[in-house]
Amino acid sequence: MQVSSLNEVKIYSLSCGKSLPEWLSDRKKRALQKKDVDVRRRIELIQDFEMPTVCTTIKVSKDGQYILATVVTFETLSDDYSKIVFLHNDRYIEFHSQSGFYYKTRIPKFGRDFSYHYPSCDLYFVGASSEVYRLNLEQGRFLNPLQTDAAENNVCDVNSVHGLFAAGTIEGRVECWDPRTRGRVGLLDCALSSVTADSEINSLPTISALKFNGALTMAVGTSTGQVLLYDLRSDKPLLVKDHQYGLPIKSVHFQDSLDLILSADSRIIKMWNKNSGKIFTSLEPEHDINDVCLYPNSGMLLTANETPKMGIYYIPVLGPAPRWCSFLDNLTEELEENPESTVYDDYKFVTKKDLENLGLTHLIGSPFLRAYMHGFFMDIRLYHRVKLMVNPFAFEEYRKDKIRQKIEETRAQRVQLKKLPKVNKELALKLIEEEEEKQRSTWKKKVKSLPNILTDDRFKVMFENPDFQVDEESEEFRLLNPLVSKISEKRKKKLRLLEQQEPHEKEEEEEPEGKPSDAESSESSDDDKDWVAEVRRQRRLLQQEEKVKRQERLREDRQTVLKPQFYEIKAGEEFRSFRDSATKQKLMNKTLEDRLKLEAKNGTLSVSDTTVGSKQLTFTLKKSEQQKQQQEAVKLHRQERKTLRRSAGHLTSRPRRGRPCH
Repeated sequence: MQVSSLNEVKIYSLSCGKSLPEWLSDRKKRALQKKDVDVRRRIELIQDFEMPTVCTTIKVSKDGQYILATVVTFETLSDDYSKIVFLHNDRYIEFHSQSGFYYKTRIPKFGRDFSYHYPSCDLYFVGASSEVYRLNLEQGRFLNPLQTDAAENNVCDVNSVHGLFAAGTIEGRVECWDPRTRGRVGLLDCALSSVTADSEINSLPTISALKFNGALTMAVGTSTGQVLLYDLRSDKPLLVKDHQYGLPIKSVHFQDSLDLILSADSRIIKMWNKNSGKIFTSLEPEHDINDVCLYPNSGMLLTANETPKMGIYYIPVLGPAPRWCSFLDNLTEELEENPESTVYDDYKFVTKKDLENLGLTHLIGSPFLRAYMHGFFMDIRLYHRVKLMVNPFAFEEYRKDKIRQKIEETRAQRVQLKKLPKVNKELALKLIEEEEEKQRSTWKKKVKSLPNILTDDRFKVMFENPDFQVDEESEEFRLLNPLVSKISEKRKKKLRLLEQQEPHEKEEEEEPEGKPSDAESSESSDDDKDWVAEVRRQRRLLQQEEKVKRQERLREDRQTVLKPQFYEIKAGEEFRSFRDSATKQKLMNKTLEDRLKLEAKNGTLSVSDTTVGSKQLTFTLKKSEQQKQQQEAVKLHRQERKTLRRSAGHLTSRPRRGRPCH
């Protein structure tokens, strides 16, 4: 028996844990039973609860007295085992009574699941067809099938309250039918609803499990590992739970007393609250799961595995033990909670690779090695003796392990970035390197490390928005970062390794000894010379590139043929410059008050009061700059002519009195 605890929930696995290999002798078994408490406390009755072959379906009769496990799909029509219907994989349907085989018939296409509608005594079969076949047990004949929109149907279920029939399709939809009218009353697109922000889906989700609970609740399992909880009054799911394994959901059940939903795929069984979605507990059996069943009104959980043995788990918080094994309540209180061990007391489990390292591959097939699963069992004393002979330098390995652990502890203090951002990858990698150097220095000086901008929400847009991408070809970047070309080569190499997602951890080497001060000063001076030379080289490159661009633009301008463009003026309007039209349009959008204020400010408007109490407005046309320049030129010309003009008054004389002027 194995005991595990998760979320303060104790789970007792009654069919796994420490078991004795079949190749052990009786003497060895008796010796183990004497000194091993776990072996002595095994429940032999549950341990022998197995089938001659692997089962795919497991159910409990309605009266709770019988457990049925088969390799095909079946349904009990009575409260006990007296009336059972089996659906074979060769299209045959078998009816069994309490005495045995009763009748056999066949459906047109291969079936995958079926349900029984009690009010009408109809069996609904779904499978590799778009039709849902109906077999009436009262009349003993097939009825007209239901025609669905799907190419094939995987699962089905009938609501026990109002008789609604639902079928899950390979297109990821659930079609609901009313058996009274034989018409479809609802359609749910579960494939679209199963895609969330946290889930990764690589294929079309098909419906793999379906279960009603009460009148309005339905749970749907998909082939990509999601479980959707629906209220029949809405086409949107209340909750979407992901098993995170990407495996098809095998079975879904409801536990009403604790408001739990039990969902299982081939690797894990999860129990979660149907209101909040919080995980109650989970189980990971040793073998793959085919089907899961809850024993009614108890804490017993049954699983059909990929082995002849059934998985039986007892969870006390779900309910008491069944009446046929009520002694489990007292037994589980006395058992000690010991973790499951993968190594027996006198045996060591080794793989083929371990045998190659020990040089014992020639013992395969001999009595010293017993094949088990993907490896072998060997005597623990022989294992230690051979390991000591093969590896006499165990202390060196111990020392290396300690050094490796110390290195991992220092690495744990660094910034761990699982995935580089899409924007500014090289900048992020540079910041990571700087952060590692800073943390190494702060670790030595025992100084509190400063926050990192990679984990700061204020700078996250710089690594998400493409508008913030650093342009390494720009003039500013090349002049401010003259040595970036040399450093970027190393950074790009490390970037390619990270993108391959195959990090190979290497042991850190010891730090090199410090250099003398003269060497450091000479090295810094050389770096300055390199920096100046690199800046000059970058500037020459930029000038050459700019010259090439100018020549290219000049060549394009020569090749370009300019064509005149004509614009038609509306009838009744005079052409003015585009600037005047834009200014006029902007002025027309303003109110009269604003226009008057603007005209008064520009000096083109004067307002005066008249004697009769009215207002007099005088407008002055605004002159353009060209007109102003012309007027100014004319004024200067007149002034210049005026200064150069000579008087001609001396050329005329008054006529004398008495003498005519000729």
